[in-house]
Amino acid sequence: MKKRLFAAAALTLAFSAVFTACGDGKDIGQAAAKEAAFSDAGVQESDVTRLKVTKDRDDGKTVYEIEFDVQEKEYSYDIDASNGDILSYDQEINSNYQRQQSSDSAFQTDASAASASETTPTPESQPADDSTAAPAGETTALPSGASISIDDAKSTALAKVPGATDQDIRIELDYDDGKACYEGDIIYNHMEYEFKIDASNGNIIEWSEEKW
Repeated sequence: MKKRLFAAAALTLAFSAVFTACGDGKDIGQAAAKEAAFSDAGVQESDVTRLKVTKDRDDGKTVYEIEFDVQEKEYSYDIDASNGDILSYDQEINSNYQRQQSSDSAFQTDASAASASETTPTPESQPADDSTAAPAGETTALPSGASISIDDAKSTALAKVPGATDQDIRIELDYDDGKACYEGDIIYNHMEYEFKIDASNGNIIEWSEEKW
């Protein structure tokens, strides 16, 4: 009887050892996976915004999925968790970022022009012609069906995530069943927030949160 118990115990331990050996795959860790992606992209982590790192299984491999932005560029990497090899890579240009940059440049140009006009006196005999000047407070025309601007929608979303800034949000105008809305997401502090905002009144009509 004792021999049978010892034999059963030995067999159990053998199976346990095999199982542990099979499941004990090498893992380079999240920090090393990020470094592999940043090195390939030629960037420093301090330059990165909207960083998201998740761990998943793909075709039998453990993979780190790493997404991040550097200014207008959006990067996406799949890194093999066992050795740090890059399994896939994608880079896109965020056109919304470019439009925002253009808007900021235009604002700075207008501000510089306004400052110059204030410091350069206009001859009394030739009053300044302001017939082409935009009325004070005038803003860029809103998209069709929208009563609030994308900046207003952005402020509404960011207000729900204390600490998040413009660098953490991605937002764009969309039409859902013909109705204008602003859709986007915020990636901040190991959380991803997805939202949809009614462009006609600024109300949040969809909001979800996911920790990663």
